[in-house]
Amino acid sequence: MTLIERCARIEVLVLDVDGVLTDGRIVYTDAGEEIKAFHVRDGSGLKFWEAEGKKSGIITGRRSAIVERRAKELGIAHVTQGVSDKKAALVTMLAELGVSAERVAAVGDDIVDVPVLRTCGLAVAVADACAEAKEDADYVTEAPGGRGAVREVIELILRAQGRWPAIVARLRGE
Repeated sequence: MTLIERCARIEVLVLDVDGVLTDGRIVYTDAGEEIKAFHVRDGSGLKFWEAEGKKSGIITGRRSAIVERRAKELGIAHVTQGVSDKKAALVTMLAELGVSAERVAAVGDDIVDVPVLRTCGLAVAVADACAEAKEDADYVTEAPGGRGAVREVIELILRAQGRWPAIVARLRGE
C-alpha cells in the first residue's frame, strides 16, 4: 500500500508527547515544577484536524498536568498518561472511539512507541526519532519532534485526502 493510500484512510491521530509534541527535553524549575514547550504550528494543525471532524488522542508514559492543559486547549479528549504498555492503551482508546487500527496514524519517537507504530494504519516517526522507530515507520517527518512534526503529519494526511486546499482557501478568505 502506498503512503497516499495509507493516509487516505486515516480518521484518528494518536500522539506521544515527549519527543513528538515537545522536543523531548524535560525541564524543571528550582521549585520542582516541570516545564514543557509546545510548537504553535502543531497546535494550529491539531485545531485544523479537529475542525475537519477528525479525532486525536495522546498516549504517553509520563504524567504531567501540563499535558492535560495542552490537550484541553486543543480539544484532544482522549488522553492516556502514565502507561507502560502503550499498545494496550491504544487498543483501549480505539475501542472507546469505535475505530479500527487501520484508520489510525500514530506518531512516535522512541522504541517504547514501536508497538503502537506497528499496530496502526500509518506509522510515523519524527525526524530525530531513534533508529528503531524510524525502521518501523511508513513516514519519517522532516521536522524534529516539538518543532512542527505533528503539523507536517496533519498536512500530509489532509493533502492526501484532498482536504488541505479547502482549509488554506478558507483561511485566505477565498
